[in-house]
Amino acid sequence: MRTTTRCAPPVRVWVSPLRATVYLLGELGTAAMSLLSILLLCHPSMRQAWAEWHRQRAGRLLGRPVRTQSIALPRLLYWLGLHVTLGLTGGLATLLCLGNALLVVVTLPLSWAFPDQGGPTTVLDVPVAGWHDVFAGPSLGTIVFTAGCLALPPLATGYARLTLAALSSSRAQRLADRVATLTRTRSDALEAHGAELRRIERDLHDGTQARLVAVAMRLAVARRCLDHDPATVARMLHEATDVTEEAMVELREVLRGIYPPILADRGLQGALRTVAARGGVPVSLDIGELHRIPAAIEAVAYFVVTEALTNVAKHSRATEAGLRVWHAEDVLTVVVTDNGVGGARENGGSGLAGLRGRAQALDGYVTVVSPAGGPTTITVELPCG
Repeated sequence: MRTTTRCAPPVRVWVSPLRATVYLLGELGTAAMSLLSILLLCHPSMRQAWAEWHRQRAGRLLGRPVRTQSIALPRLLYWLGLHVTLGLTGGLATLLCLGNALLVVVTLPLSWAFPDQGGPTTVLDVPVAGWHDVFAGPSLGTIVFTAGCLALPPLATGYARLTLAALSSSRAQRLADRVATLTRTRSDALEAHGAELRRIERDLHDGTQARLVAVAMRLAVARRCLDHDPATVARMLHEATDVTEEAMVELREVLRGIYPPILADRGLQGALRTVAARGGVPVSLDIGELHRIPAAIEAVAYFVVTEALTNVAKHSRATEAGLRVWHAEDVLTVVVTDNGVGGARENGGSGLAGLRGRAQALDGYVTVVSPAGGPTTITVELPCG
């Protein structure tokens, strides 16, 4: 396990020409689909899914996490118009730039090497008289190709930023979503709180309370036998001592489910290091400076990491995992990754629904990316303000 200091990940400001080319050509195809598909204008769910897919795609290009938002119809229609116009324009420009450069570079030498017998050799109306033209042509094509490659990254970056800006929710929509989220998470928190109280009551009633009753019964027998049966008194006191120790162990287990003692003893950093060291697979710990964090946030972060690393050991078939934690702008971010088989689902009994419930109860967010074949990345954002 290695520990380093980490700050919040920066937003990518430069992308490779290949990524930019793939992005712009993809936008060309999807812009054509948007132009041709009437269903996108008629089906609200399809419009929303189509727009959200483009938001996530733009976020991946920029290296920026993008949260799911509900986009109002006017903004969706506004973006569709921009997407059809700019997507076709940018994609066609990319295609023409690459196509013309490759055409000059590839066909000019071939045309001179295998000339037409009926007249002088020309390529794109450029005469080819000798090797100097052959090398001059490709050099010009190389220059055009290089210039196009250098222009593609800022073009793709600007288009991705425009997509995110056009598909961002309005202030009123964000407020409405916020109210809906808080209403739902408040209900979930109340249900979770009630379930936790019932669990504690059941554990105390069936475990600790039952053992304390057994202790009281043995002490009562010992008191009655105190004057005439010392052997029974000794036996009852010995059994009462054993039952008392068992009750204390069960009581500690109940308390551990409320607030882990390791957090009080070692703090969040020490507790996470301990969890990572005890993981079923090697865990690389990358932790930044953690400022003052509320106890409730610490507890949720601890339980989330514990559950996530347990899932890695039990279900992922991973050979290594990573845990990154940092605190910036009043948000505690926890990222758990593994190189396993992927395919994690909330309804698959992996405990992901419990992680999301714990985070949402404190107005947090959980993002799970786990394609088939892996890797799996779980990101939890917990507000600390």
